[in-house]
Amino acid sequence: MQLPLFPLSTVLFPGGVLPLRVFEARYMDMVRQCMKTDAPFGVVLITKGGEVGAPAATEAVGTVARIAAWDMPQLGLLHLRAIGGERFRIEQAEVQPDGLQVARVQPIAPDDDPPLDEQYRPCADLLQRVIDDLGRQRAEDDGEPQDPVNSIPFEAPYRFDSSVWVGNRLCEFLPIPLRARQKLMELQDAASRLRLVQRFLLQHGVLKSNE
Repeated sequence: MQLPLFPLSTVLFPGGVLPLRVFEARYMDMVRQCMKTDAPFGVVLITKGGEVGAPAATEAVGTVARIAAWDMPQLGLLHLRAIGGERFRIEQAEVQPDGLQVARVQPIAPDDDPPLDEQYRPCADLLQRVIDDLGRQRAEDDGEPQDPVNSIPFEAPYRFDSSVWVGNRLCEFLPIPLRARQKLMELQDAASRLRLVQRFLLQHGVLKSNE
């Protein structure tokens, strides 16, 4: 499987929402081609370098992204809303003359997704409160023009009974260092991911031990 890569200073999880501002020529061309052929691109975390300029070094594991909505507020600037799909591992990458990185990748099987264990119910309840608060805030802004790119940063349906979905969504918005977030994304065990997230929430007082 061949994928154009979009190195970023963020970690995209399966099922996650990624708002993007695209202005560099190499990525504008990539996005146009993706939209024309309904093709995905790969999001990978930068390990050395930057999002702009010379091609950056990246982690070996990333996430497939598909464009769900877009807007062009001005010439030469694209706003995208992309949704994370399956994870992949880079087998070989090359830099094209325009600076775009293209890689041969191996898909990573989705995590097993057992029903949410009751010990992690407080994590799901916390996530539901966050989403409800965002929904109320959006309802208060109903008089404002709707922006399909920068709307609520979670993609329906909301699966509060899913170990994978709850763990991934919590990993996205908690203040976790990028390298740690990357390791959580790479984990292929939903229960282990949730256990680590719950430990973080308890250590930082977001959850109480009796919840």
